[in-house]
Amino acid sequence: MAGADVDVKQLKALVTVAEVGSVTRAAELLHLVQPAVTRQIRALEQELGVPLFERTRHGMRLTAPGATLVERARRALTELDRARAELAPAKGELTGIVAVGLLESTADLLAAPLVAGLARHHPGIELRLLTAYSGHLQRWLDDGDLEVSLLYNLTSTPSLNVRPLVSERLWAVAPLSAKLRPDTPVGLRELAEHAVVMPAPGHGLRSLLDQAAHRAETPLHAAVQTNSMALQKQLVRSGHGWTVLPGVGIAADIAQGTLSAAPLCAPEVWRSIVLGTPRAGRVSPAADAVARELVSQVRAAVREGRWPSAQLP
Repeated sequence: MAGADVDVKQLKALVTVAEVGSVTRAAELLHLVQPAVTRQIRALEQELGVPLFERTRHGMRLTAPGATLVERARRALTELDRARAELAPAKGELTGIVAVGLLESTADLLAAPLVAGLARHHPGIELRLLTAYSGHLQRWLDDGDLEVSLLYNLTSTPSLNVRPLVSERLWAVAPLSAKLRPDTPVGLRELAEHAVVMPAPGHGLRSLLDQAAHRAETPLHAAVQTNSMALQKQLVRSGHGWTVLPGVGIAADIAQGTLSAAPLCAPEVWRSIVLGTPRAGRVSPAADAVARELVSQVRAAVREGRWPSAQLP
């Protein structure tokens, strides 16, 4: 498999067909005629000697080799876009494409200020924001899909540099009828008297909650388990139980009067949020600027009281 004849147009065709599941739709997005896209896919398959798609009546479905190639092709195209942006002529202006990871619970608080701050200070930087749980973000950093990301409860690893940013307390979250108050902490035993909408196993918050329940010798009854913070809050509002979330994740809900909440106690449960960047490879000036702006926005949110029960290092 020499790979000498694989070109950028073929990789773009591959990724686009994989994303939309249709050669016809991919051709429209790429501003090509359908036979041209079909030829590019077939040329790739002939060059690599493996089928990349299964042609079904419902559309194009990736084979296992196709999925592997698409993952690597996306990274190659992203790196090419980043290089083009960095090399674009600009006088005294940072340019580049920077992929940033935000924890789902912090996105509402940080995304808009981060975009606004970069627009003011570095308008030549194109930002790509991704939200996910910490484990996914860490994997994307390791794989090179992100250049900067928020993570939690993580120390430095062989592949990542980690900088502590903020510690925050977890809160018990309940329907309005429970009348929980931010100035009156709720014990874990009181939480355990209710059905609990639990984060799914493997989620970092679930690990913290399980550890706290074990220390307090207080088993929790899981009404339902979900990997979505939005669903946790929706199910609590609908009366299916209480839940536990970081203060930053429910600040807006408390302000809007859609949920009641109180810091968790006996025991208190804290998580630490850090900034992660790859150890290996060159950190672009644009990525460094984005990291500095993200740190600035985190500090501002804590100092201005917009991040409940949060402490700077």
